[in-house]
Amino acid sequence: MNSRTVTHLIKIHIGNSELSIDVPEELKSASNFPVRGLALIGHPHPLLGGSKDNKVAQTLAKSLSLLGYVCVRPNFRGVGLSEGVFDDGHGELDDMEQILHWMQTPSSWVDLPELADFSWVNQVGQLPVVLAGFSFGSYVNSQLTKRLNAAGKVPQRLILVGSAAGKWDMPQIPSNSIVIHGELDETIPLQAVFDWLRTQEIVVHVIPDADHFFHRKLHLIRDTIIGLWDAN
Repeated sequence: MNSRTVTHLIKIHIGNSELSIDVPEELKSASNFPVRGLALIGHPHPLLGGSKDNKVAQTLAKSLSLLGYVCVRPNFRGVGLSEGVFDDGHGELDDMEQILHWMQTPSSWVDLPELADFSWVNQVGQLPVVLAGFSFGSYVNSQLTKRLNAAGKVPQRLILVGSAAGKWDMPQIPSNSIVIHGELDETIPLQAVFDWLRTQEIVVHVIPDADHFFHRKLHLIRDTIIGLWDAN
């Protein structure tokens, strides 16, 4: 995605998990740049061509990197070099929890010489965590948010793009979540998102004339996230 993107394989319970790690560009010139937190990003449906290199997933990483976060984009099981087979979100949820644990463990980064010497690495266990997801990835990371909340490990923020309302069992989400949807989404109708969130009183940020994959509208996802980040 940029000159600070690193690809890496880690071991989790199913075997190898393939990650792309995106860090703020400022780290190129300032190794002590104050990283704001860690972000874990979920991509769209693995059986429909979804991968960590999906343009929306990359846009989420770029947006959060611009805000000062170190971002991890895993390939879900069965995609790329990630081992395992698709499990309809159940196994993927467990995988993402293990990947997050890896992210929050300082010794995990020793195998990444490009990043291991940065000062923020020793603080990963204390850094805030942001979860973000597009489509199927929105389901997995909203469920991970629910699991972390129940364990008292509350993430700083949840960002959902093209939320999988009506496709999977989307849970209640935190009040400070950022929800972005395309006006003309043909895969997950905007009305399904309204129906899911109506009782939660959470704002849906609608991108006019955008389809499910936000063709020619990716910059509006970035601008929405950055514009809202420090506003509430």
